[in-house]
Amino acid sequence: MKTTATALQMLIRLSGVILIILGGLFWSHMALQWMGLHMILGFVLVLALWVLALLGARAGVSMGMVGVALVWGLLVVFVGVKQTSLMPGSAHWVIQVIHLVLGLGAMGLGEALGARIKRSLVAA
Repeated sequence: MKTTATALQMLIRLSGVILIILGGLFWSHMALQWMGLHMILGFVLVLALWVLALLGARAGVSMGMVGVALVWGLLVVFVGVKQTSLMPGSAHWVIQVIHLVLGLGAMGLGEALGARIKRSLVAA
């Protein structure tokens, strides 16, 4: 389970860095042709977070943290998929910032879950 948690953390880290770079390019109206890749990598990150959450539940991580990770992943996907239709116009940047914060939060949750899974395995 430790190896799986580590691999999922690395997947979250790698996809997260690429997502941040692509997101920055999109904000500057460049590389819009890579939007599909951005969405696929976003789904990969969320799926990795969800698998980590399920591993965490099995390893004895608090159910509160597991629940937050599962719901957080849903929020990331919802805002990501719907963001072009949310608050169109000059205030759309607010949705973009919310999407960025949700993505960074998903990365942080992945790190925290991975660390707690590993810690609980050492304690057991």
